[in-house]
Amino acid sequence: MFQLLANLLGIYTFVLLARILMSWIPNLDPYNPIVQTLVQVTDPVLEPARKLIPPIGMIDISPIVVFIILGIIQDLLRSMG
Repeated sequence: MFQLLANLLGIYTFVLLARILMSWIPNLDPYNPIVQTLVQVTDPVLEPARKLIPPIGMIDISPIVVFIILGIIQDLLRSMG
C-alpha cells in the first residue's frame, strides 16, 4: 500500500513538472482542456506553497519546495513499505 502511494506521488511529481514547463510556453491557450486539467490538479498543492513562499523577483520558487516535500514523503512511504 505504501509503495502504491509513493508511486502515485511520483506520477504527481511529473504532472507538476509538466505544469511548470507549461508556464514557460508563450501564447499557450489557457482554455485548452489539458492546460485546465493540469492547473486544477496542481493548484491545490501550489497555492498554499505560494502563500508561504514569496517569489524572488520574477521567479516563483514554491514548486521547488513542493518537489522537495514530495520527495521526502515518497522516501518515507517507501521506507514504510
